[in-house]
Amino acid sequence: MDTQTEQETLTEVAEDVYAYVQRPGGWCVSNAGAIAGRDGAVIVDTLATQARAERFRACVDQLGVGARRTVVNTHHHGDHNFGNQAFGTSAEVIAHERAPAELIDTGLALTRLWPDVEWGDVRVARPTITFADGLVLETGEQRVELLYVGPAHTTNDIVVWLPRSKVLFTGDVVLADATPFALMGSVSGSLEAVERLRRLGARTVVCGHGPVKGPEVFDENEAYLRRIQQVAAAGLDAGWSPLRAAREAGPGDFAHLLDPERLVGNLHRAYAELRGGERGEPLDVPSVFGEMVEYNEGVLPTCLA
Repeated sequence: MDTQTEQETLTEVAEDVYAYVQRPGGWCVSNAGAIAGRDGAVIVDTLATQARAERFRACVDQLGVGARRTVVNTHHHGDHNFGNQAFGTSAEVIAHERAPAELIDTGLALTRLWPDVEWGDVRVARPTITFADGLVLETGEQRVELLYVGPAHTTNDIVVWLPRSKVLFTGDVVLADATPFALMGSVSGSLEAVERLRRLGARTVVCGHGPVKGPEVFDENEAYLRRIQQVAAAGLDAGWSPLRAAREAGPGDFAHLLDPERLVGNLHRAYAELRGGERGEPLDVPSVFGEMVEYNEGVLPTCLA
């Protein structure tokens, strides 16, 4: 099955495994997935707005599977879970054990950051099931492995690995054609997570944003993150702020990636780690986001959700 609109595509990437890709993949334009079984489906993330989530749900309903829905949220950011309610109050919602506190702390912040987006009736949906390191689900012929790999993009990142089909849903730990973002997680942790995911042996990688890729996507993410560490080390040695270091370095070989202003946020995290900070320790996200806007010539990054 391959259902396509101008900006959204549901594609079967392996038997009974579907990627729901939204273009172009920048701020809050995220991906999702569905793993179909006889009794229902496992849903991987639920998108940013009510309308987007309902279109995704309609695509899942057309798969002809049973009514049961199990929703997996790869992390606490609203563009991956604001649509949970579209799958009904009976759906189980699974997330990492660190996610509930982060959900409460963050709330509906995205709706305030981009108030012109037609969010619809989005809500903070707390998970009904949490876990620490790993959890296994069985759906039809698929063994669905949920693996905690954070702190990386956030403190509570999980990925969805299907060993039979060699399909990996990475959440925002790995991005395709978009700039990685570790402000609320860890640069060094992201590098470790990328290496761990590479060792799984995935043939198909469905990232949190951007097109479906093969394992080559790990190389670009790793290269970007290593450059962040290099720029941060040089900036600290020069006595520069993360914003100045970003301006001096520019995007380099990664100018083709969406949302280049994330460079500033990533450098703030890398600076904190070089100074001995713990992975995922809280930083002043609103202040750093203001610097990202400043780096972006004073223009708020575009959100097409």
